[in-house]
Amino acid sequence: MVYRLWTSLPENKFGKLHVHTYICVVKLEQAIQSHKFKDEVHKAILNTLYTAWWLKTVMSKELKEFGLTHEQYNVLRILKGKYPEQMCVRDVACRMIEKSSNVPRIIDRLEIKKLVKRSTSPLDKRETVITLTQSGITILETCNRNVTKMVEGIVEISNEEAAVLNQLLEKVRTAE
Repeated sequence: MVYRLWTSLPENKFGKLHVHTYICVVKLEQAIQSHKFKDEVHKAILNTLYTAWWLKTVMSKELKEFGLTHEQYNVLRILKGKYPEQMCVRDVACRMIEKSSNVPRIIDRLEIKKLVKRSTSPLDKRETVITLTQSGITILETCNRNVTKMVEGIVEISNEEAAVLNQLLEKVRTAE
């Protein structure tokens, strides 16, 4: 199955440029060119890892248009969840999808882009707090619309199937 995603880039002297990305959906065996699995559980784990990589790659292309990485987008979404309240860096780090992310560095980059504002906590002068700027809210809303549209175009499962998948993935993580 092949899906076509398209992105319109800003106009230049040649007019509006439309970029097409073709995504081929293949079975795991085709993607990794192997048919040898210890068992179905082993295959499911590899399939989960491969699918996570694939989704991250597709999303990276969408976020690149806005000059954002996955980690930066995740921080913006976390801050939006608490907006207009401020959050300390430690609390942002606890909510990250990729726990190994260097949150202070990510916040530095977002601050340079004027998407977040950093200040000292009024309750504890040793603590740094972060909040979204209006520019951060605006870019996040646009990103969310584009990511939602992209996901709806490539992920073809029902809500019922998604619920089963969520239960199974949470079951895999019971040792977390």
